[in-house]
Amino acid sequence: MNLDHDYWHQRYATGETGWDLGAPSTPLKEYLDQLTDKELRILIPGGGRAWEAEYAHRQGFRNVFVIDLSDAPLTDMLARCPDFPRAHFIVGDFFEHRGRYDLILEQTFFCAIDPALREQYVAHMHRLLAPGGKLAGVLFNDTLNADKPPFRRIHQ
Repeated sequence: MNLDHDYWHQRYATGETGWDLGAPSTPLKEYLDQLTDKELRILIPGGGRAWEAEYAHRQGFRNVFVIDLSDAPLTDMLARCPDFPRAHFIVGDFFEHRGRYDLILEQTFFCAIDPALREQYVAHMHRLLAPGGKLAGVLFNDTLNADKPPFRRIHQ
């Protein structure tokens, strides 16, 4: 299975988006509500329809960035929140992304990537976090799969 742009674009095109809550996840919303520094550089990898990015933006956070392989869900977010900075949408591969962030919000991205990339995920998250930065996340609460996202934990 090639989890590339075409795979994710097709999932959005056919409505196979069971992970999409249609709103920001409660844990990440409540986490954002505790933060007072609106200048934090925030990255949301595999952001999909970017509900958390929209919420953070509407709460006054000015440096929220979203990266996703498919532009389809990002287009949907721009329709909902047209004043979100277009330059803060990154269509591309998370593992090729460069930048430094104070906070990375993980909303089911970890379980959506090929389990063979998990060590690379950890190393890349570390590179993207600024000194003292934080990774805060929510993993998908569902029966996990061995052959497609969301992937279960692999036992060694």
